[in-house]
Amino acid sequence: MKKLVSLFLALVMALSMMSFAVAEEPFVITVLLPDMNALVEADVSENNPVLKAIEEATGVRLEIIYAANSTYGDTLNVTMADPAEKQPMLIVMTDARGTTMVNNARAGAFWDLTDYVKDSATYPNLAGSAGIYNNISIDGRIYGIYRTRAYPRAGIYYRKDIAAACGITEVPTTLEELTELAAALAAYSDDTYALNMCSYTAGTISVITVAFGAPNEWGIDEDGNIYPAHQHPAYLEGLDWLRDLYEAGGIDPNFATIDSTQWDNIERTDKAFMRFDCLDNAYRQQEWFEKNRGVTEQVWQMVGPLAKEDGTITVWPQNPGFSGEIVVTKAVKEEDLPKVMKFLDWVNSAEGQMMINWGVNGVTYLLDEEGYRVATSEYTEEMSNASTVYQHSLNQLGMNVMGDLCAPLRQSDLRARYAELNTILTPYAVSNPCYPFVSETNVAFGSQLSTILSDAAVQYVAGIIDEDGLEAAWQQWYDEGGALMIQEYNEAYQATLQ
Repeated sequence: MKKLVSLFLALVMALSMMSFAVAEEPFVITVLLPDMNALVEADVSENNPVLKAIEEATGVRLEIIYAANSTYGDTLNVTMADPAEKQPMLIVMTDARGTTMVNNARAGAFWDLTDYVKDSATYPNLAGSAGIYNNISIDGRIYGIYRTRAYPRAGIYYRKDIAAACGITEVPTTLEELTELAAALAAYSDDTYALNMCSYTAGTISVITVAFGAPNEWGIDEDGNIYPAHQHPAYLEGLDWLRDLYEAGGIDPNFATIDSTQWDNIERTDKAFMRFDCLDNAYRQQEWFEKNRGVTEQVWQMVGPLAKEDGTITVWPQNPGFSGEIVVTKAVKEEDLPKVMKFLDWVNSAEGQMMINWGVNGVTYLLDEEGYRVATSEYTEEMSNASTVYQHSLNQLGMNVMGDLCAPLRQSDLRARYAELNTILTPYAVSNPCYPFVSETNVAFGSQLSTILSDAAVQYVAGIIDEDGLEAAWQQWYDEGGALMIQEYNEAYQATLQ
């Protein structure tokens, strides 16, 4: 009976796509995506079996342009400076509130998609969450399809076996116990480090400062006023925690110059044993250790809620339920816009999600006899290589607006724990109250202003500046535009209360 149902559903899906793929010549859509694995060259030719499968299903031929994730912001700025006709038709905008996104939306570089995402009859897979669409809206209009991300996702994980060798066998449940774990890992050996930090410091700093009670970028005080996170005392507490660990030899002194592409390798070469980042990396590292080092026991552990001295728990969400958005540029002719939107609708369907996120069964991923996806750790070397080259970073085009519709994975204990923790941590996640608002100062000078804060935090952690130097940087931020940002966010927030 199950087989008959599956065959019926497959037939329905095939028939539903027939009108979408009847064109004799494929409709070409150019796409700019961040490359999360820039060290390996992707196959973006017409011979790529994944791109072929997408073309057969939709009548759309994708022409993929990959740009290294580490310099993607620079690539976006250069790309958007080109004439409209020379730009890719679809672009991943990684920062929905960034200067590049807001300025170009207002300048008319992107198609207004508000009416399309509200047309659930024609584009049922783009309907999504009205709240999230509101968060990415600009001046009340929607210029992209948000890329769904697990919420809250971020957290702390560490090497369980190394911790046990240091005498710690229990998972930390308080900040005090986390401090004890970090100190023990720092003392493990002279040529290893407790905390794996790299040039991407924003996540690490946010995890620990919010854990101590600081807001997520912006907060609302008792009088109902918006203020920046660094003005909360807990922000400095979090920085002090990192500074103390650094002074104890628990952080690589060169962390600020280590590229994020090396982050995983540091753990895989036993140079650092704990990380503040996306929790799903823990099970990925576990699976890598099993496949490449013959590990048979669980060596990575995820940390759950961490209580402060007063018993309260606050968690930094790695994202607000989305990570950037997909925009449609004016390189698309108005008469072709429905075709492009229909393709984006397909990408969010069950069939589309499988191809965009996983590729082709038997080539870049495997389904077992019961329809479960097989873990990547069980792939042959040939299939792993095929996935890296053919699938590459195509999943960056994935949006999953209607939730994850992909074939489920037969979960390991650690994967199951990750899913469980996303549910457990959600009530403690601290949201950014300014997400729905646009600050003109942030649009114009946000990148420069945020760099002042991030550089000062890094220098403070590394002992290059003291607290006076940190406060001087905060004052510089305030004088060069921070004060106006505070004013503008407060005006926007107060307007919602009237």
